[in-house]
Amino acid sequence: MNLKNYRPILRLLLVAGITYLIHKSFFYLLEMKEDTFFYSMETLYLLFLGMSIVVFTIVLKVKQRSFDNVGMSFLLATTVKMVFCYLILKPILRINTHDNSIEKVNFFVIFVLFLTIETVLTIRILNKKQ
Repeated sequence: MNLKNYRPILRLLLVAGITYLIHKSFFYLLEMKEDTFFYSMETLYLLFLGMSIVVFTIVLKVKQRSFDNVGMSFLLATTVKMVFCYLILKPILRINTHDNSIEKVNFFVIFVLFLTIETVLTIRILNKKQ
């Protein structure tokens, strides 16, 4: 196993850990309660981290076999991930309370955060020469 090939996954773990600490600190400083959330912040981070690792594993395997198909495999894996995220989000959307708006924003912030991390790391992979 060549560790150099899996460097994007290690970067993903590092950036996800740092952003989790910042996100958790933000909730603590603003004294926001997450006790009533359908999914805890830790659960969401672990779900999105797991899905991102799967996306990167797919992208890295495709890169080894056919570098020209990396972008398309990333788009396909991200689309499947978005469908799965919608299924996770569905119970949150059904609850119509004022307190739930913070949870919805929290979910989308985490979603966009991981999508941005995945996109930036995939761009780095695509910009490297073979």
